[in-house]
Amino acid sequence: MNRSLLVEVLLDPARAASLPLPGWDLLLRQARRANLLARLHDALADAGLEAPAVARVHLGAARRIADAQRQRMRWELDRVAQALDGAAQAVVLKGGAYLALDLPLARSRLYGDLDLLVPRETLAEVESRLLSHGWVVEPLSPYDEQYYRRWMHELPPMRHRRRGTVLDVHHTLLPLTSRTALATPALFEDLRPLADWPGLSTFAPPDLLLHSATHLFHEGEFANGLRDLFDLDALVRHGGAEPGYWDRTVERAGRLGLRRPLHYALRHSARVLGTPVPPEVQRELARSAPPWPLPALLDACYERVLQPQHPSCETPGAPAARLALYLRSHWLRMPLPLLVRHLARKAWRRVTGAELREQEAAQRQEG
Repeated sequence: MNRSLLVEVLLDPARAASLPLPGWDLLLRQARRANLLARLHDALADAGLEAPAVARVHLGAARRIADAQRQRMRWELDRVAQALDGAAQAVVLKGGAYLALDLPLARSRLYGDLDLLVPRETLAEVESRLLSHGWVVEPLSPYDEQYYRRWMHELPPMRHRRRGTVLDVHHTLLPLTSRTALATPALFEDLRPLADWPGLSTFAPPDLLLHSATHLFHEGEFANGLRDLFDLDALVRHGGAEPGYWDRTVERAGRLGLRRPLHYALRHSARVLGTPVPPEVQRELARSAPPWPLPALLDACYERVLQPQHPSCETPGAPAARLALYLRSHWLRMPLPLLVRHLARKAWRRVTGAELREQEAAQRQEG
């Protein structure tokens, strides 16, 4: 498998010691595109390697941005906990969970939105409390508003009036129309309460991995695909040595209906990053793989897209691979008749300008 310079250096930081200045320039560009600059900074620092002065400027800035975003996310968790005040069982997802649990991967990760999972029957109460504490629903056209509330797995994005931070409130992990039969009630069976944020919890380690796997291998956008793959690798390396971890993870994958995404995640993380997955776990999960030739086609596609989104990493067939995985993500998201109707309506409204006019009207009303 062809690895980018960035992946080679992150896996073996000593590789950077022999880089000429043009190589450092390429390394930084790839890392910036992959949102892995702060991780690169930490990998080099942990290995005791010093970058050239011109590179240290960029790496140091990335480190400071990651620190500031981590501090901001902790504050946001505090505000959300205060707003909900224990009124609903709220689970912090993805990057917010890694930070709340103080996992090693959290230190060099960049943070954008805060994601929460709450039981569907509490959505109205949660939304009401958040609205009363300054979050507002992002302006959408009536059709998009209905799309979120009728078919999707989350409320429309909410943005805080003063801080501008975005909150995504989920009631499950996949769209309601998804082809993957997710056992949503089971998501709330094994949670870890957060002492610093009363009323908030995270998933247990196996479910953290399952959510990361499902998020990456159901999505059709891969701007952060390599970063998310490094998250997967870090979760495995952090929890994989714990007694019973793998048995519990495979069990939970079956309980939730997520064996196939876990298979894809561990397979490609091991292929790209050398993630240590026990062979017996790989064999067991391979039983959930689709029939041939789809696995070979997916291997070829993921090999091309799980790279920094930089021209130097563009391999033959990469545009076709991105398109194929984008279409696959929509195929997984909803049944074909509904998907065709939805995409046709969106395309028509975009061509006629109706979508833009409705969004502008919603923004004027909200303002």
